[in-house]
Amino acid sequence: MARILRKAGDLPRKSLWQRVKDIALMDVGVLARGGVAPGSLERLEELLLEADFGVPVTLRLVEEVEGRATRGEVRTQEEFLGALRVGVERALRNGNSDPALRLPDERPAVILIVGVNGAGKTTAIGKLAARFRREGRSVLLAAGDTFRAGAIDQLRIWASRTGAEFIGGKPGSDPASVAFDALDAAVARGTDVVIVDTAGRLHTQDNLMNELQKVGRVISKRLPGAPHETLLVLDATIGQNAVAQARSFAQAMPLTGVIVTKVDGTARGGIVIAVHEAIDVPIKFVGVGEAAEDLLEFDAEEYAQELLEE
Repeated sequence: MARILRKAGDLPRKSLWQRVKDIALMDVGVLARGGVAPGSLERLEELLLEADFGVPVTLRLVEEVEGRATRGEVRTQEEFLGALRVGVERALRNGNSDPALRLPDERPAVILIVGVNGAGKTTAIGKLAARFRREGRSVLLAAGDTFRAGAIDQLRIWASRTGAEFIGGKPGSDPASVAFDALDAAVARGTDVVIVDTAGRLHTQDNLMNELQKVGRVISKRLPGAPHETLLVLDATIGQNAVAQARSFAQAMPLTGVIVTKVDGTARGGIVIAVHEAIDVPIKFVGVGEAAEDLLEFDAEEYAQELLEE
């Protein structure tokens, strides 16, 4: 995961680490005496909020740094940054945080993908398909976003590119029917993994959530125990709106994981922590580019390290 916060980072914006140093958060002399420079914690709080850590995580991190400094555990700039890293990793490991996919031994495993339009659902599905194909598994992609012809075509292209099979209905057809047909085909063919795309017009629309719930019910009726994973795709660049979306989807259906796309550590890296904090669901993958290999398994320790290193 060593590329998580660097790929988008061909951007000229400064990393969070550089911004921490640039605003001179601490006076080393004061730290050496077991304190914190006047105003430094306030500036740290502002910086973390700007980086989309969210209020609860930000307040907890600032309190942890202050407590460590008071106990004499923070006496240098590197120790200051180390205290932040520890706090970030702890936040990502709180609660339900296991990033491993929970797929059954019996075939097919079913993964349902949800999220609003523009978040990168279809591309994330294509990257997941490529990952499974590299592992030697057979994959079937189901184009359940039937309200956008472009989404159907895009998923068909990803299927061709990755060597996956494809099931799609006509534009405007019933998404639940597409999911049902896909499971029928997967059972008949002995397919290893089925990945089902869904519509995502607006997360605030009740009819969308009702539709997604229907898709889930049809899947579980056709294959008891499925879907085995329901993954929410979020766009990191929209900041705290991603938290609002996460809460809406989590209220509507049982999520098992989150895929955060368009991640870079220069401005929005904290949103990963804020989303996990808000809905207590594991971050399972992060997307850092358009290529098939740019969907990376999430690792809390590495993420915290990269977020706060030069």
